[in-house]
Amino acid sequence: METKSGERYIETVGRRKTSVARVRITPATKTTFLVNEKELENYFPTKEMQNIVRQALSDIKDKFKVTVKINGGGIHSQSEAVRHGIARALVSFDLELRKSLKKAGYLKRDPRSKERRKFGLKKARKAPQWSKR
Repeated sequence: METKSGERYIETVGRRKTSVARVRITPATKTTFLVNEKELENYFPTKEMQNIVRQALSDIKDKFKVTVKINGGGIHSQSEAVRHGIARALVSFDLELRKSLKKAGYLKRDPRSKERRKFGLKKARKAPQWSKR
């Protein structure tokens, strides 16, 4: 794909729980992140979440401009959705990276999500206290 200015990019979608991240990577001179039009450090304030986002790019020598639009979910699941999207984009950029990213587990969409509440129970599995009399 191309932007209005003519630069080539790859766009993919990463998901986790209810978070959806649309990730665009464009080859650049240095790696930069823009998440919902904010810097990575401003959007994800903790080092842990910034590291989660950067994990997929850690052993790649190429530099990219990464632009992300995220909505839904909590901040932690959003960071994992971004990582999933970046990994998918890198595979479409270079198929050689697939093996290492797959081994690290970044290409698998984590299917775990909150279980729905059932009728007659207080939470998904928590039953009301039982009383003999």
